[in-house]
Amino acid sequence: MIAYPTIDPVAISIGPLAVHWYGIMYLIGFAGAYLLGNYRAKMSNGLWTKDMVSDMIFYGALGVILGGRIGYILFYQFPVFVDDPLVIFRIWDGGMSFHGGLLGVIVAMAIFARRYNKHVIDVTDFAAPFVPIGLGAGRIGNFINGELWGKPTDVPWAMVFPKDVLQLARHPSQLYQFALEGVALFCILWFFSKKSKPRWCVSGLFLLCYGVFRILSEFVREPDPQIGYLAFGWVTEGQVLSLPMVIIGIMLIVFGFKMKKFPQS
Repeated sequence: MIAYPTIDPVAISIGPLAVHWYGIMYLIGFAGAYLLGNYRAKMSNGLWTKDMVSDMIFYGALGVILGGRIGYILFYQFPVFVDDPLVIFRIWDGGMSFHGGLLGVIVAMAIFARRYNKHVIDVTDFAAPFVPIGLGAGRIGNFINGELWGKPTDVPWAMVFPKDVLQLARHPSQLYQFALEGVALFCILWFFSKKSKPRWCVSGLFLLCYGVFRILSEFVREPDPQIGYLAFGWVTEGQVLSLPMVIIGIMLIVFGFKMKKFPQS
């Protein structure tokens, strides 16, 4: 067993002002997307500019925050929301959903595409390779917070998380998800999209790979206590929400290579 490296969730504290590592992880994700977006924009033959990338990141940030919060409440806290609708505004209590954030980003990218007269899929194909930076950073934030831990295990790298009332040795599932949703997904998308691919394909590959990685990681991750398992003693909410991503991702890739249409300004 490996000792959990206890880290203060508050990175900087000045009087009543406290800056949490989890918030810093969000900033790292947006900053990374901005830098890589500008790098790719320079090689886009005029299809993308620095101003477009800045606006895309702004729209995306709003989509992530609003969609992530609303999605968490609807997917994981709906009974609480019914009893107390104001809970949706209590962001200081925590709670963000990737799947809600994804829907929020899709809406935000559609609005962005309309403003710049671009095809919405050209926008999501351009943005998809940058998303794993934020996903990976977010999982590191989860690890620092000592939350979203895995199931009990006897593997040599198991950890006991301070917030776990049972104090059991568990899978550090946050690090597994960092490796899959962050590192592996970034490498796959970055190299796949390095050369121009038909419209729909990059977005499809993102949905496919994330969906598969999330479904796999859920087998070693402890389900949300207020929901538990949905069926058979192993099916989780995360898996149910990710399965459509896998199906849609495959359909988009097949459709994209069949149509062979490329991005247009």
